[in-house]
Amino acid sequence: MSSGSRVDLGENDFPRYFYNILPDLPEALPPPLNPATNEPLDPKMLEPLFCKELIGQELSSERYIKIPKDLRELFLKIGRPRTLSRALRLEKKLGLPKDVKIFYKREDLSPMGSHKPNTAIAQAYYAKKNGTEKLTTETGAGQWGSALSMACSFVGLECEVYMVKLSYEQKPYRKFVMGVFGAEVHASPSNNTEIGKKIQKDFPNTTGSLGIAISEAVEAAAKDEKANYSLGSVLNHVMLHQTVIGQETKKQLEMIDEKPDAIIGCVGGGSNFAGLAFPFMKDKITGKENYEFIAVEPNVVPTMTKGEYRYDFGDTGKLTPLLKMHTLGYNFIPSPIHAGGLRYHGCAPTVSALVNSGYIKPKTYNQKETFVAGRLFAQSEGIIPAPETNFAVKAAIEEALMAKKAGQKKTIVFSFSGHGLLDLQGYHDVLGI
Repeated sequence: MSSGSRVDLGENDFPRYFYNILPDLPEALPPPLNPATNEPLDPKMLEPLFCKELIGQELSSERYIKIPKDLRELFLKIGRPRTLSRALRLEKKLGLPKDVKIFYKREDLSPMGSHKPNTAIAQAYYAKKNGTEKLTTETGAGQWGSALSMACSFVGLECEVYMVKLSYEQKPYRKFVMGVFGAEVHASPSNNTEIGKKIQKDFPNTTGSLGIAISEAVEAAAKDEKANYSLGSVLNHVMLHQTVIGQETKKQLEMIDEKPDAIIGCVGGGSNFAGLAFPFMKDKITGKENYEFIAVEPNVVPTMTKGEYRYDFGDTGKLTPLLKMHTLGYNFIPSPIHAGGLRYHGCAPTVSALVNSGYIKPKTYNQKETFVAGRLFAQSEGIIPAPETNFAVKAAIEEALMAKKAGQKKTIVFSFSGHGLLDLQGYHDVLGI
């Protein structure tokens, strides 16, 4: 069903498969390495952390991985498929000609207000089937921790969350949401883990980082034989769960006879960007289409634009395998910006490989200009974007204005990865409102 400003799908249109980009990459993805030997990692080494189904998905060479019927029903119960909207009022405010169009995929419509439940529900589902009793995880701004807390409550798992200290203090309502769903939430670095204690001793005034929080969650899972670790971004099984976003978007654009010229998303670890972009990327790699992919990050966490493409640890405590990715270094502690989900030192290996090979164009902005863009979007479309989403909003506006100036036709699609109703302190702090 479509109207002038939105395109909706029915339940029967929801994807029946996750799309796995690994077999379609232009070059084979460099394997994770055992840090003790620098040899390719034996998958069995991951079994203390992840259930076997997720390990299989992480390393799978299958292009399409079937979504089980009961997992598919869980997706439908949280409101998938999601709306694709056209930003008509924003286009008017920007004075765009009729052939410059901006569309946004409404991931803010999930129960937790972001794209994160797409993989949270899948990971909780597979963990429960595996006999796991508890999941541990980290969270930056809190969207991921909230999503996993909800997912665990749905399937009957315990949930323990290590929340980056800065966000724990800046965004108290996120931790309250997690508490509603029964999760145990700690400010990271904490006194619960050895790595947390060490970081506090070495850096007593630290605001924390995702790398530190990951180390704590991994350590907590490794010490508990009934627990698994759950990651909200970066790894390939997370990316492929999120591809329900792009598969839906492709179908919605076909319904209204539109093809995107530019596909945009913000990037911390890379999951919301990959979720939208990867189902389109296949056509770019094969030469069928010439889409432009734009991945946006903060200028104070310039992982893709200034980070090195090399093997590095995914966490500060060096507990994870080595991953080849764009990285600022496992011990990088970012500036205290409000976009907590973008404060990660690394980037998904799949996204990093495509940046390195030129298929993805990275861009960077400062915090204030993205909040200005987010406010303009809110005043036009009536939805307040999350601080992370503001980076994608800024890029979409910039691309549209450049097309207008050049007299070009352009259709822009971006991932509206989450709303900012629990991030209003950021708008106050940055814009003084």
